[in-house]
Amino acid sequence: MDGGSEYENNYTATLTTVTEGEWAGWSCYPGGDPFEDLAGTFYFKVGDDGRPVCAFRAERRHMNGGGFMHGGCVMTFADFSLFVIARDAIVGSPTVTATFNCELVGTAREGELVECTGEVVKAGRSMVFVRGLITCKGEPVASFSSVLKKTSRRTT
Repeated sequence: MDGGSEYENNYTATLTTVTEGEWAGWSCYPGGDPFEDLAGTFYFKVGDDGRPVCAFRAERRHMNGGGFMHGGCVMTFADFSLFVIARDAIVGSPTVTATFNCELVGTAREGELVECTGEVVKAGRSMVFVRGLITCKGEPVASFSSVLKKTSRRTT
């Protein structure tokens, strides 16, 4: 959440389209969220059905002590994904995660591709309701729902 802290926010997301390698044709937002920069990079593109698809490749650093994807990583990816899913509904509005519900129902292992799709359930004036499904190898990893709250910038 942006929180309107008294500290200067020096992070500026830059929509970047990858031109080489495994993620060529995908986009990402480096520099916009320090925690997501640490946990990701997470990518997205518009799928064949016109809806966004988010993805990343599971690495050792994403695993828990049992060798399965850490639940915190899954939820961080879900939070990134819900903002991508809601992009058109929140354009031009500072927005924060107000509620977040997640059911961890499966897992991913190192080296596997993790994907997310979802939809805006309802976009209101100040709140946007989103739901999504994270999968790996076609099997569910997590389902989630969230409410995004459009905010205004605080002045000092």
